[in-house]
Amino acid sequence: MGNNKKISIMKNGPYLVSGKIPLSKVFAVVGESGFPEEWKEGEKYPDKETYSLCRCGESKNKPYCDGTHEKIYFDVTETASSTTYLEVAKKYVGPELVLTDAEELCSIARFCDIAGGTWRNVLRSNRPESKKIAIQTACNCPSGRLVVYDKENGKPIEPDFEPSIQLIEDPQEGVSGPIWVKGKVEIFSSEEIKYEVRNRVTLCRCGNSQNKPFCDGLHIYTKFSDGDKSLK
Repeated sequence: MGNNKKISIMKNGPYLVSGKIPLSKVFAVVGESGFPEEWKEGEKYPDKETYSLCRCGESKNKPYCDGTHEKIYFDVTETASSTTYLEVAKKYVGPELVLTDAEELCSIARFCDIAGGTWRNVLRSNRPESKKIAIQTACNCPSGRLVVYDKENGKPIEPDFEPSIQLIEDPQEGVSGPIWVKGKVEIFSSEEIKYEVRNRVTLCRCGNSQNKPFCDGLHIYTKFSDGDKSLK
């Protein structure tokens, strides 16, 4: 496989990860605002050239696939739009920042709710504190639903991610969240069609998303857990 870092969605099966992409856990940490404010690194898994991640949510060996999808009914239909992010995103223009928002990609991470919301802070981005909060909250959005741009030069303000995969845990809600894919890793559908390459996306691992392969937040409502004992 070499250094070809990619995720291939297997027909009726798991996510096949190749290219020795690092895998770890990450926790959403709630701050004084009552909302998640930062990410805390968790367990790191052994490096592997290739590995298969559970997509149906029922593996007894999470996060890895154990073949359970072959024994249960699992709706594998990939329903995500083939349109690009900018084709579907709404735009909000502030004094110093511009925000794009593709709501269909929301994984309900809630970082955007801090201090009145990312949108409000973008519209007040001529105020240093509001600008800082707008950038921080947009960059902490794991799904890449929210992206802020420097209004002057038009360039996106993005975290500098190396190719990696993290399994989100959400202690505040007591659930396991999606698979966070960072650093422009290529993702191929079960029909071998490449999805738009982005710096950050979230993939469903509870099996219930209506926007497969991407997360739509249903893990919160179905109380999905991968068995992490640190969740309360």
